[in-house]
Amino acid sequence: MSSDIASQVSANALHERLLAVHERGDAGALVALYRQAGEAAEGEGDIDRACFFYVHAYVFALEAGHPEANWIRARLRRYRREE
Repeated sequence: MSSDIASQVSANALHERLLAVHERGDAGALVALYRQAGEAAEGEGDIDRACFFYVHAYVFALEAGHPEANWIRARLRRYRREE
């Protein structure tokens, strides 16, 4: 399987997982999945896409009072997406 196809399969799987977790309204799982997606994109060097996911993780973390909010905020600050 080429890396492009593998990436698409992975992106589709993530999308399906996110939809299911959104449906359940599980804020903690949303934080974890969006952070995981951000870390994966960051590892691929796609900082804009990583920050897109980190922003989502941050919003859900803030809404839920999740303990990872500070870590996510620091990551966004690192890339100048948060002051």
